[in-house]
Amino acid sequence: MSKPEDAKPADAKPEDAKPRRRSLAVTVLGTQAERLAEAQPPLAARIAAYVLFLLLGFAVSVCGSFVQALWPPVGLLLALGATAATFYAGLRVTGTRLGAAMPAAGWFLALVLVIVPRPEGDTVLWTNATSLSWMFVGSILGVICATLPTRTSWFPGVPNSPR
Repeated sequence: MSKPEDAKPADAKPEDAKPRRRSLAVTVLGTQAERLAEAQPPLAARIAAYVLFLLLGFAVSVCGSFVQALWPPVGLLLALGATAATFYAGLRVTGTRLGAAMPAAGWFLALVLVIVPRPEGDTVLWTNATSLSWMFVGSILGVICATLPTRTSWFPGVPNSPR
């Protein structure tokens, strides 16, 4: 007996079924499976990216230290957004946790230099709520981004152990 031409297999989806909508975060950041499936850049490109993100983390820290004090509530959010974007970009571009740790290291280095008072008594960061929030939340963002799942471990090119 032959099958009729109009018969559809049992696992066929209806044509009017709408695809599942993705949230804004998933659309921008991707799912964990998508991130882990991305190809990793060559070692030379990763090393160049590590240096670039170290310098970028330094610059974001210096700029953020001034911006958070210039426009107290909005400046703090703007500085923290730039900080989070820098740390996460390092993670995504390099595909390693070291990619997020390098901008965090530059961020901390600049922060240490900004905290130290000058001989004249001038300081960039004061002991107020916005400055302390800038340091504390920025540190938390660095730790969060450096511990997100990646394709490799801390060292460049060393794959994670199988789970």
